[in-house]
Parts: sequence; C-alpha cells; structure tokens
Amino acid sequence: VQLQASGGGLVQAGGSLRLSCAASGRTFSSYAMGWFRQAPGKEREFVASIARSADNREYTDSVKGRFTISRDNAKNTVYLQMNSLKPEDTAVYYCGASAAKTGYGSSSKYDFWGQGTLVTVSS
Repeated sequence: VQLQASGGGLVQAGGSLRLSCAASGRTFSSYAMGWFRQAPGKEREFVASIARSADNREYTDSVKGRFTISRDNAKNTVYLQMNSLKPEDTAVYYCGASAAKTGYGSSSKYDFWGQGTLVTVSS
C-alpha cells in the first residue's frame, strides 16, 4: 500500500484543516487506518484510528471533541477533520495502514506509512 498525505498548512488558533490520505495498491478496506503526529523534538504520538468498516474510531484524549477521523473506502481515502486547532497541535501528521486486528494506538501495529504533512497552528 502506498499512502499519500495532504492538506496540511498554516492556520490560526481556533481554525480548521482537513487532512487527507489517499491509498493505492492493495485493498484499502483491508486495513485499519490511523493518524499520528510528531512535533519537533518529540516522539511520534497517536492521534486517531478508524477500523476497516468505520464501525470503531478511537482518539487520543487531547483531540476528542475537536478532531474527527473518517474514511471513504470507495475513494481509498482516510480523512482527519481538525477543528478548534491549538498551537500544541503543531506537528507533522502521518497516516498509517494497519493489518492488525487490535492495538491501533501503537505505531508498531502499522505496516505502511505516508510521507507526512505539516500542520502549523499560530497563536
């Protein structure tokens, strides 16, 4: 699976962005999908995940109520709608595809990664 993330940019605090991650190659619907982020000088951290049929979604506590993960299996794309952005959301955001059945909060469960897209939130 090849993943291509897009949609990052510069936004003021309180603003919104929608990230997209387009997949090509093997069957997209066979994979759970996740978003992670990595801020400068910090480790990559889990943001959100969505199961293969979108029947289960998980979020890290700091983005609950502000971010929404979704997927369109017909378009082979996963999205991350980010609202009420804060300066602490500034990071490179990565999408990943996982063939595992559980544990999507861990980066070790992901088999493929996109190249990352930079989100910068100014105060």
